[in-house]
Amino acid sequence: MKKFCMSISRQFGSLGRPVARILSELLGVEYYDRDIVEMVSKKLNLPVEVISGLEETAATGWAKMKEPLGSGNREIQDRIFTIQSQLIREIAEKESCIIVGRCSDSVLEDFENHISVYIYAPYEDRVINCVNELGMTPKQAKKMLAEIDNARMAYHMRYAKYAPADPDHMDIMVNSAFLGVEGTAKFLASVVETAYKKTEAEKIGI
Repeated sequence: MKKFCMSISRQFGSLGRPVARILSELLGVEYYDRDIVEMVSKKLNLPVEVISGLEETAATGWAKMKEPLGSGNREIQDRIFTIQSQLIREIAEKESCIIVGRCSDSVLEDFENHISVYIYAPYEDRVINCVNELGMTPKQAKKMLAEIDNARMAYHMRYAKYAPADPDHMDIMVNSAFLGVEGTAKFLASVVETAYKKTEAEKIGI
């Protein structure tokens, strides 16, 4: 398969991160999410907690999700985004990869063989996912959906200059509730394999 890079933007509660994890296993490539936060932390010598606002796996991370670049001032946030973008581009130049969030769709838009994906789900499905997967109450889930949706919109508009679900900037927009997590990952894997499989001539080096 040809070298490629995929950016995955997602609605909170759409289970985009589990989709990315399974997709990386199906395609045999790395996916990057928290890894990028840790890399930036080392480069700037700042605690991960200052940088990260996208942890979605524990209750302690809920509040952080409302601040995608942490709670520092704008100058620090801009610096974090610059370093983060450089790391994303370095990874994509080096290997086939899947990058979750962090405006990677905008950061990688000029890369050859870049696929931009947006994963969404109906509101009620997102509420159910928050309750079942993150242990929230329905009231907590609805509150967090509103706050994190707004935070991600503001973050994306600030750095990418367009909405995260703008169809003019997305190659694929998929409802994860339609096929489920595994089905969505298999669908995306089939798209990549179809788009970037090697021709017979390439296989024999012609």
